[in-house]
Amino acid sequence: MLQPGSLSYIAGPVVAVVVMVLLALFMRWAFGSGGAGSGRRSPAPSDDGLLTRVATLSRRESALALRAVLSDAGIRSTVRFPTAHRADVLVFPEDAARARELAASFPAA
Repeated sequence: MLQPGSLSYIAGPVVAVVVMVLLALFMRWAFGSGGAGSGRRSPAPSDDGLLTRVATLSRRESALALRAVLSDAGIRSTVRFPTAHRADVLVFPEDAARARELAASFPAA
């Protein structure tokens, strides 16, 4: 039986609090969002992966129009919007030279 003056009367709640704090810290580490202190890193914003940037435009409509021109030429492309007033047109490396020629002749580029 627990009595107010006994060691187990104090040790039981202390152990329970310590276990809960350790459990909370473990859960934060295991399922955290990967903040500044974690070892996980997100890719750099300029990382284009397998694609090559052929044009950077200030208007969404211009980027989509250039993408349509590239599509008509048989070049697969995509548009990325890294910031509010910027659109990057990306293509695969084997199509980059032809795509740059078309982008240079494109009026909105």
